[in-house]
Amino acid sequence: MGKKLTTKQVNKLNTKKGLLALLSKEPLNIERGLRYVDYQKKLKKLQVELIRLQTWAINNNERIIIVFQGRDAAGKGGAIRRLTERINPRHMRIVALSKPTEDEKTQWYFQRYVEQFPKAGEIVFFDRSWYNRAILEPVNGFCTQEEYEIFMNQVNEFEKMILESGIHLVKIYMSISKKEQAKRFADIKSNPLKQWKMTKLDERAQVLWDQYTEYKNVMFQRTNTEKSPWKIIRANRKTEARVNVINYVLNRIPYDKNLEI
Repeated sequence: MGKKLTTKQVNKLNTKKGLLALLSKEPLNIERGLRYVDYQKKLKKLQVELIRLQTWAINNNERIIIVFQGRDAAGKGGAIRRLTERINPRHMRIVALSKPTEDEKTQWYFQRYVEQFPKAGEIVFFDRSWYNRAILEPVNGFCTQEEYEIFMNQVNEFEKMILESGIHLVKIYMSISKKEQAKRFADIKSNPLKQWKMTKLDERAQVLWDQYTEYKNVMFQRTNTEKSPWKIIRANRKTEARVNVINYVLNRIPYDKNLEI
């Protein structure tokens, strides 16, 4: 670390969480251990506020949608887990739709997403959403140029209808560097507990990086509206990104911060 530890820092590390953070990875890294203890402390406080937000939503029959988009391996799933791990599972859902069925392909594009919308008092987290058609589908040839343009012409009005119906909509984009994505892919491939996460699309993500960037920029230009803005979360450091995601959600939803829980 280079300098002598303070008594406060020693006390932080001399706890169960501190020792776990210090010894969980090699080589031994005291700064990383201290950061992780601080992160766990922040996370606990923020998760209490998430419980307060959910309680407010339940009491007031509020409906909340939180959309997550981003690069492959950007940490969308990890951020969603930190958002949901302490709240009441009976009043929230995580939606991660697989590719559309043959029947769904014949429907209005937004239909299968609308079917997953929240009921009163519920929060729905979309791990990827209708915005697949803005980036993933055109890059990989899963939709025609005409289908892409129809989507881009409809999506702002679609979200206007969502908001006017009284549903709270939060849009988050998780952003990582090309180098960090490559590093995470290597980690996934080498870890038998994570290998299932690697898909054929992930295998092509580095090669198609520039095409993803091009479509991403267009998405922001055309769908980052005043009433339905995007929040870009820099996610090269996972713990920092998760804290920023939760803070943004708490700031975006006008819940009662004085509510007793």
